[in-house]
Amino acid sequence: MSTTRSTPNDTTHSAAVEDYIKHIWKLNQQGDRATTKAIAERLDLGNGTVSGMLKQLAQRGLVEHEPYYGAKLTDAGERLALRIIRRHRLIELFLVETLGLGWDQVDRDAERMEHAVSDDLINRIDQFLGRPQVDPHGAPIPNADGQIEQQNYHRLSDLKPGQRGLVGRVSDSEPKFLQYLDAVGIGLGVMIEVVDLGPFGAMHVRVGDTESHLAREASQRIHVQVQSPV
Repeated sequence: MSTTRSTPNDTTHSAAVEDYIKHIWKLNQQGDRATTKAIAERLDLGNGTVSGMLKQLAQRGLVEHEPYYGAKLTDAGERLALRIIRRHRLIELFLVETLGLGWDQVDRDAERMEHAVSDDLINRIDQFLGRPQVDPHGAPIPNADGQIEQQNYHRLSDLKPGQRGLVGRVSDSEPKFLQYLDAVGIGLGVMIEVVDLGPFGAMHVRVGDTESHLAREASQRIHVQVQSPV
């Protein structure tokens, strides 16, 4: 478990600020530099707009920004990021568990709702759902204290022919990709066996009696608990 902690933070931030902080956190978590260009691509904004906002975030004490290197969250920025991530993932799970929406349908609505709901409502949703550990895509949900479980999964793309892995997380919110996984029977808790490797990192995989081909980009987004030695 991570030792990252937060304390209650009643400071109000705009939806734009929260979006920046959230995506900087995601980039840092993936081991990527949160450069102006990377943030601009995620938010579909111009580099100049992003550069201006990063200066504002630095002035607010939420990020440390070095030109040509990227942005890194301060402790205050980290607390805010985990607060927003908690909201987003609990809302997604609530929509799936209570309204029966598919995992491919919840990201966009959660993006809108995460900025509007109160922390009290989020805590009540958390309690109602039984203090869940992961969202519909298998991503860990930070608790109310800002702690988040560190997951120990391998990318499916790292497995070799003959190896099997239990799907624990799919790091993608693109509806068409998630719909494709549904169509070939790939979801959380499903066992995948690598049958063969194709050109350019493609994979031939088996799920039950169904065999499918996955491009490398797709297999990199699927995270599994390996059931045989890597």
